Amino acid sequence: MPIPEDVTGEEIDKDVRQELQSLPKTLAEDVAKNLVMVARLIDEDPEAAYGYSRVALRLASRVAAVREAAGFAGYANQKYGEALAEFRAARRMTGNMDLWPVMADCERGLGRPEKALDMAGAPEVQKLDKAGQVEMRLVAAGARRDMGQLDAAIVTLQSPELAANSVQPWTARLRYAYADALLAAGRETEAREWFAKAVEADRDGSTDASDRLAELDGVEFTDALDETAEADEADENREGEEDREDQEDREDREDREDREDREDRVEDKG
Repeated sequence: MPIPEDVTGEEIDKDVRQELQSLPKTLAEDVAKNLVMVARLIDEDPEAAYGYSRVALRLASRVAAVREAAGFAGYANQKYGEALAEFRAARRMTGNMDLWPVMADCERGLGRPEKALDMAGAPEVQKLDKAGQVEMRLVAAGARRDMGQLDAAIVTLQSPELAANSVQPWTARLRYAYADALLAAGRETEAREWFAKAVEADRDGSTDASDRLAELDGVEFTDALDETAEADEADENREGEEDREDQEDREDREDREDREDREDRVEDKG
């Protein structure tokens, strides 16, 4: 797959670059460039990111960072079986527990929420940092919802991290998930409160909490582009109607003139 000229491979994390030192220099550079493309595109064009991840995987399947990147690219494309296999491979290579929550979420994606819950209660969770433990809590709550256990999902999300006033990288998503679960359970007033709290914490717009809050408040947003398109369509319809009216007028005038000509000819013969 083509690599833009501005991509050098030097953009990758230093730990990943260190992993790639086990490869020949030219090969390491090629792998690095493909990994850069995966990171660059995974949010805006997951399918393309997946393509670059497969190239990196063909070039260096024994590098843990490559297996991890391939896992995230598969996950972004809802290829949960592939993603889980890659995450497991990366974990075997490094012994790192950081991927445990996303592995559990892959189990959810594969329709196995019970397995995700088993993973949420496994000893490995205790080895996660705070962010990882919060992520695991989010996955476990999602698994409860998959199983139709809304009240259990709500209880799962109730935690010191949810109640904390300080804003951490996970705060907006945790509050959002809690609000969404409350709303699904019919607890609209509480849901509104927590969507508002999610908005306060969502400094980079990682959730659509503001839209959900506005929706609960009965506020409707109109897309300016949609308005323009509708106006253009109305203008076209109006012009089309005017053209039809002009055509009908011309046809009526021609019919009238034909009748008058015929009448004149009849009179002349008489």
